[in-house]
Amino acid sequence: MTTSVQRLQDTGTALRDALASRDWAAIAELDVQCRQAIDESMIDPADEIALRARMQELLDLYRELVTLCQSEQQRLAGELVQLNQAQQGAKVYQLFG
Repeated sequence: MTTSVQRLQDTGTALRDALASRDWAAIAELDVQCRQAIDESMIDPADEIALRARMQELLDLYRELVTLCQSEQQRLAGELVQLNQAQQGAKVYQLFG
């Protein structure tokens, strides 16, 4: 396995761990590292079979990441709506209380 393919695998593993713990700061940094590793692996695709397997693993991982981000976005949007409603209710209570 070439070093670029190994780097893809290592970065993907770290990204999966960060995703499992929902460490958004680590995910952002690892995303950059994944992009760099992909660029490097495209320069000299010596082990094409291993590279294809790692790329497929990353593609699956990014699908999971997008799904999790969308559900997190929906959860946060719901919390913001509830917060806004609570603030509006507090204002009405202050006017009449």
